[in-house]
Amino acid sequence: MFQIMVVEDDKNVRRLMEAVLTRYGYEPILACDGVEALEIMDRKHVALIVLDVMMPRMDGYEFTNTLRSGGCNIPILMVTARETQNDKKRGFIVGADDYMVKPVDEEEMILRIAALLRRSQIAGERKLTVGSTTLFYDSLSVKTAEGMQELPQKEFLLLFKLLSYPNKIYTRRQLMDEIWDMDSESDERTVDVHVSRVRERFRACPDFEIATVRGLGYKAVVHK
Repeated sequence: MFQIMVVEDDKNVRRLMEAVLTRYGYEPILACDGVEALEIMDRKHVALIVLDVMMPRMDGYEFTNTLRSGGCNIPILMVTARETQNDKKRGFIVGADDYMVKPVDEEEMILRIAALLRRSQIAGERKLTVGSTTLFYDSLSVKTAEGMQELPQKEFLLLFKLLSYPNKIYTRRQLMDEIWDMDSESDERTVDVHVSRVRERFRACPDFEIATVRGLGYKAVVHK
């Protein structure tokens, strides 16, 4: 069970988030501000932090900056009533991983928490498992029921990106910007070629497929 810390000075909001997290199978840990949160983190392991911004003693920005300056990479989901672009930019600059504006939609918050936990696990282990298939980031290799194979770097990064976010649609331009160098002379047709190669390599794999979204790009479909 993941322990999720809620740092929020409003007692009613804390109780609501506690109830929601408990209902979805998480173990909530409550703190009323950044100072108390840091004290609790000295004693308990926390998998993710749901963080209010405007709080007494130590606000969300200062708290996040303190953690990041100390090398702590725990995922942080900022939740605040302030919704200007500058507020969001400041949150991301100090090190927040995601940002929601109050009043928070409970289901959306749970989905965002699950996504952040998944990304954190992938980053920590540097591997990704989908069914019986495992991708090993450091060796650019993929293990399936048929055995282990090492992929060319761009093919591996393409597959790793798509499988990290199942059902998320990526345009060719997005994939080019993230996987190929910004100054690369390759065009978006290069993405199509690499997708075709990945599909050919794993055409017999029952765990996933790379689907074309007509007019948009590609997404990974995971078979359960």
